[in-house]
Amino acid sequence: MFIVLLKFSENKSQAGQFMDGHNAWLKRGFDDGVFLLAGSLQPGLGGGIVAHNTSLDDLYTRVNDDPFVAENVVSAEILEISPAKADERLQFLLD
Repeated sequence: MFIVLLKFSENKSQAGQFMDGHNAWLKRGFDDGVFLLAGSLQPGLGGGIVAHNTSLDDLYTRVNDDPFVAENVVSAEILEISPAKADERLQFLLD
């Protein structure tokens, strides 16, 4: 399982220009069954994604395809988590 941090970068002001492409990229991640959750980092720092069902290398490739990353609107950091315990509602993450 992975946490992807997308923190605003030097081209933050261009986010609106690439928003449609970023949203399409997010949709593909959910449609492919890789993204579980996406949302904003508060207060206005960028975004975060919980991902699974992928390898670290494949996730790096996917993240680099995000127009926000490609255009330096955000910088990406990927954290890998090896889940050991989970609430029963999230048990599928341990399988």
